[in-house]
Amino acid sequence: MASSAPTPLRQTLEQRLSQLSLEMESLFGEARERARRELAEQLNQAARRIGQAAGAREIGATLLDATADFAGGCVLFRVEEGLAKGEAARGIPGPAAESFVNLEIALASAAALAGAVESRDTVVAEAAPNEVSQAMVELAGHGAGDRASIFPLLVRGRVAALLYAWGSVQVAAVELLAQVAAGAWSALAAAAPPGLVEIAAAAAATPAPAPVPAPGSTWDSLTPAEQQLHLRAQRFARVQVADIRLREPEAVRTGRAGKNLYQTLEKQIEAARARFRQAFFEGCPSMVDYLHLELIRTLANDDAELLGKDYPGPMV
Repeated sequence: MASSAPTPLRQTLEQRLSQLSLEMESLFGEARERARRELAEQLNQAARRIGQAAGAREIGATLLDATADFAGGCVLFRVEEGLAKGEAARGIPGPAAESFVNLEIALASAAALAGAVESRDTVVAEAAPNEVSQAMVELAGHGAGDRASIFPLLVRGRVAALLYAWGSVQVAAVELLAQVAAGAWSALAAAAPPGLVEIAAAAAATPAPAPVPAPGSTWDSLTPAEQQLHLRAQRFARVQVADIRLREPEAVRTGRAGKNLYQTLEKQIEAARARFRQAFFEGCPSMVDYLHLELIRTLANDDAELLGKDYPGPMV
């Protein structure tokens, strides 16, 4: 009868394999930790350079330099009067980069850019003409299936600029850099006379209006937890409506023209209403239907009649 006991050779092989496995695990762990440290240091240095920038234009240039390490290419737009105006570029050949500074894109013609401005949140979209404009498709050399990431820079309550990146974009890292740049620009805008702020007139913009008072309450009477919930609800509403505009631009145009936005987009609007109701109305008696307000403000261009007679109105 054959013995089932391991042979000395088998024992040696098993021990060696176990040892190699432990060594490989240790090496991978060290590599991961080293990569984390290097990334943290890279971001820290970039944030420090942005914070030390002497003016808004320098903040933008430093932001682009830092972003170029985390994307295939990037450009910065300043946002003024419904236009995205070219400010500076990285990763575009010389002549094209020079022409970029004269580029003006109507936000109404580029859904992804408009969505980032309206939602005040990062937008990742197909790099197609209707999303990012034909001009950007040509300048950045976008092909079929390419995607672009757009990061809004919120300065004193207003989106003053858009950071546009493509290629292998590390979204989390670039989003952090954009937030640092927006914070530095906001501090600069608060400290300097309006005429000294270079990129946009955003420095002189008034802060965002206070949240709508809750029914039967005032903002100051809400607890900090309730205030945070209301702010989250406002942000959620903006994102939901921006998403509808991004995904259904033709239906939005048709609904506005026919003054029946709700009938045209009933499925999308009702889905957003259900998500908002579940996320924010349960357990918060003071909640406001911010989605209703955003539908009127953004989808219907401040004209409630465009929603149509079938629209059921606010949920409270």
